[in-house]
Amino acid sequence: MKSLEQMLQMSGEPATREASCELHGQYTSKNYGMSIWTKCPACAAQAAELREQAELRERAEVRQQRWSAMMGQAGIPARFQDRSFANYRVTCQGQQIAFDFAKRYAETFLDDAYVTGRSAIFSGAVGTGKTHLAAAIGMALLSANRTVLYTSVLRMTRLFKQTWERGSQSSGADVVSMFASCDLLILDEVGVQFGSETERNILFDVLNERYENRRPFILLSNLDRKGIQECIGYRVYDRIKEDGGSCVTFDWPSARGHVGEVA
Repeated sequence: MKSLEQMLQMSGEPATREASCELHGQYTSKNYGMSIWTKCPACAAQAAELREQAELRERAEVRQQRWSAMMGQAGIPARFQDRSFANYRVTCQGQQIAFDFAKRYAETFLDDAYVTGRSAIFSGAVGTGKTHLAAAIGMALLSANRTVLYTSVLRMTRLFKQTWERGSQSSGADVVSMFASCDLLILDEVGVQFGSETERNILFDVLNERYENRRPFILLSNLDRKGIQECIGYRVYDRIKEDGGSCVTFDWPSARGHVGEVA
């Protein structure tokens, strides 16, 4: 669609006259027909620049709102929302291996894990950086407009149990669907509630649904490999290996309590 000035220009060479602007002084005003004379070009340029800046601020606010909504939906703990690959501190060979794996997993996610369903297990003691690297993966994928859900086995179990209450508007199938539909599920504290058959079944239902739909997940646990196998079940563990999944061991001392080190 042509602007008014463009349409008026089509009528021929405009008449001109000298005009004055209080801010910018003398300028040449053009007449394209009837009583329409152009205004100060410097003022017009400033107005256009202000409109552009306002549009940029509006787009930035929309992006920030969208990002905040994504962060809320993702459920990444506030303490770990600033964790990234850039601020992960490597002090030993094992940490370098874990760092390289996590960074590569995030960078190749769309071409690899998202296609194949390749999942991972981060196994190690408290304070060894499992959550930091998992959160860094999640933040990287959120920046790429992928859907991420971070939760713990305990919170997931509570959601299931709430569906059993009288008057609940959700079913167990609804909860499974929620945890099965995101691009990446990060499940923390695997094994903390270890022992309940109900929790085993819930965990199996979610992970099996993701396995069948090639939806990757990352499990965080303080258990060793054998403990994790017993917790999630040998069928699920075998399926993780089947899709090329990895168990990354965080076997160095905890960094918590050490100034300057990130847990």
